[in-house]
Amino acid sequence: MAMAPNSIDQANGRGLRAWLAAPVPSSPFQARMQQLSLKWWRLRANPAALFGLAIIVLIMLVALFAPLIATHDIYAQDLTQRLQRPSAAHWFGTDELGRDIFSRLVFGSRITLYIALLTAVIAAPLGLIIGTTSGYLGGWVDTVLMRIVDIFLAFPSLVLALAFVAALGPSIDHAIIAIALAAWPPIARLARAETLSIRKSDYIAAVRLQGASPLRIILGHVVPMCIPSVVVRITLNMASIILTAAGLGFLGLGAQPPSPEWGAMLASGREFILTNGWIAAIPGLAILVTSLAFNLFGDGLRDILDPRHG
Repeated sequence: MAMAPNSIDQANGRGLRAWLAAPVPSSPFQARMQQLSLKWWRLRANPAALFGLAIIVLIMLVALFAPLIATHDIYAQDLTQRLQRPSAAHWFGTDELGRDIFSRLVFGSRITLYIALLTAVIAAPLGLIIGTTSGYLGGWVDTVLMRIVDIFLAFPSLVLALAFVAALGPSIDHAIIAIALAAWPPIARLARAETLSIRKSDYIAAVRLQGASPLRIILGHVVPMCIPSVVVRITLNMASIILTAAGLGFLGLGAQPPSPEWGAMLASGREFILTNGWIAAIPGLAILVTSLAFNLFGDGLRDILDPRHG
């Protein structure tokens, strides 16, 4: 007698749960799936981290489908509609040039995520390689690299980014480079601290006795062990990266008008903050919510990926 579809689904679900809960995995793939399942359940037990993840996913979807979500041309100016309050025609009102704030906010999410993600892609590997190399090789290499890191850390990240972008020139690409150059030193410090404990491990000594070169040990054994901590750190740093990018845009050193970057939108709305406060409040609130989401999700990742937590 054939089983009903619901019974089959329930049986498959029980089989999957039993497979994931097996005390002894039968293959490396099953072991990895069990680890992912355990991490997912730990994430589900953290409502704040789930909320942060949901907000991040929502912002990514908004950025991905921005042309479908936006209700107006983000560059179209209509001075007869300037400084309109939020309404059915313009959900978040209009700015001083009559442009729809909602549509510009939607497309601005693309610029914000572009800056944040590309900065992370540059800063995280750079800090990871420099930190692990410094920690593993030690000696004069460690001294030189850490003194360079100390010089970078002596300046606040925003001030350092301002100096770099002032030297390179105002543009979104130069802002990304400047923020990345200011963001890698803390990651290098973290990777070095992790490496100092990892290099004393027995398996590192065994690999060294087998004749592996320092480069192979660093890239093949030390770096993978440091990645979880670096991922957590760069996720927590996303809020700082977003705020720095907004600060550069606010000062006119990041994305240039008429680009709908949130910091630039905030700068253009500051003149009307007392009479038409929503013009500055809406992009400011977007920056706040996005930064908070990355902080909440980063805290959750730390509990999952850092064995010293949870």
